[in-house]
Amino acid sequence: MTQYLVAIHRPDGYDPATAEDEAMIEGIHALNRDMIAAGVRTFAGGLQSETLAKSVRLQPDGELLVTDGPYLESKEHVGGFWMLECASIDEALAWARKAAVACRASVEVRPFHFRPPPA
Repeated sequence: MTQYLVAIHRPDGYDPATAEDEAMIEGIHALNRDMIAAGVRTFAGGLQSETLAKSVRLQPDGELLVTDGPYLESKEHVGGFWMLECASIDEALAWARKAAVACRASVEVRPFHFRPPPA
């Protein structure tokens, strides 16, 4: 089976404390319970504000530059994600549709690139 990243996108400055009501929180919990019961969820997590992010960039001279903020400047950022193990992209998309409804947000689905570990 393939692993998929199902990522929730949130706008800049998204504050869960003010944006998420009890119905939304329960919807997300219900989705998590369904994913666990179906045996597809391998990991899930919410991310704190993009304002708390740090980025590390390799410079041409080999030095590492640490800056405040997300790696890319954007109007939206990943706010949380699930790692799912699904038989197909269609199965992962079915879960993503449920995630979009529960989280009231845009969702991105990406299969993981698998490489066997080095010998």
